[in-house]
Amino acid sequence: MNQNPQHIPVLLNEIIDMLSPKSEGIYIDGTIGLGGHTSAILDASIPNGRVIGIDLDPYALELTSDRLGDRNNRLTLVHGNFRDLDQILTQNSVSAVDGILLDLGVSSMQLNTPDRGFSFLNSGQLDMRMNPNQRVSALKIVNETKTEQLANIIYEFGEERWSRRIARAIERVRKTSKITTTQQLAETISAAIPRKKRYQRIHPATRTFQALRIAVNQELESLDIVLNHAITALKSGGKLCVISFHSLEDRIVKRRFRELAKPSNDLNPQLAHQKLIPPPIEIVTKRPITASEEEISKNPRARSAKLRVCTKICESGITNQTFI
Repeated sequence: MNQNPQHIPVLLNEIIDMLSPKSEGIYIDGTIGLGGHTSAILDASIPNGRVIGIDLDPYALELTSDRLGDRNNRLTLVHGNFRDLDQILTQNSVSAVDGILLDLGVSSMQLNTPDRGFSFLNSGQLDMRMNPNQRVSALKIVNETKTEQLANIIYEFGEERWSRRIARAIERVRKTSKITTTQQLAETISAAIPRKKRYQRIHPATRTFQALRIAVNQELESLDIVLNHAITALKSGGKLCVISFHSLEDRIVKRRFRELAKPSNDLNPQLAHQKLIPPPIEIVTKRPITASEEEISKNPRARSAKLRVCTKICESGITNQTFI
């Protein structure tokens, strides 16, 4: 485990501009990671602003505690899933917050640590669990999932056109020997894709690795759940900022924001004659905010980042409707 991983928070200035942290404010960083965004929020909310930082990864929390130890009196670290935001706030005696940040996906630290098994760039044990205490890993899914179901995972969560070929190739290999490393899996995937299509803009294993990671960590399901909890948890005027890194995440956020920004009777034509209930949010970013070329040159990971922001304007109209 790299004890001093490099950490560059994505869209940091834009997040601080949107949240406008204030003293006495309470903020949630639902994916605190190594604490880059949280550090800036704490700095901007001196002297009394608080952050509750949540993460599935206990290693990240340990490093963040060391990094931000001098501000621990204003920082509460929680090992958990942001999908349980309502329970986490209750456990910390917090009824409402001034702002929430969700920085989705896998962190650079996780990608760059071979024994976490997230990346094919360095060979390591096939794993992909953000929370190493959970039972299901990529190793289990790749070696035990039925071929048809595996193909569906790769297609739905990776948007991979060659999903069935890849799943069949994995089945052939695992009949002989268990697939245990990221390199072994990446080679199996690459061999399954037609030679002329194999080397395009991205590595041939990229989409399948994304799909497996999403499946292992139930990322889209958790995102869908937390969006409802987050809006409910905000004070009037509070902002929810969501940074996504691929189209599946961004689609869920965009759709949910649009639904919540409508007067509620728009969702039910049969109630059109009744008085409309005001929407609970207002969308701040009509189009997602993306990184500048300057930021991308310093942090290439920022290239695919999209930031969407909404403001809580009233309590009405929030339902538990989901979109996946």
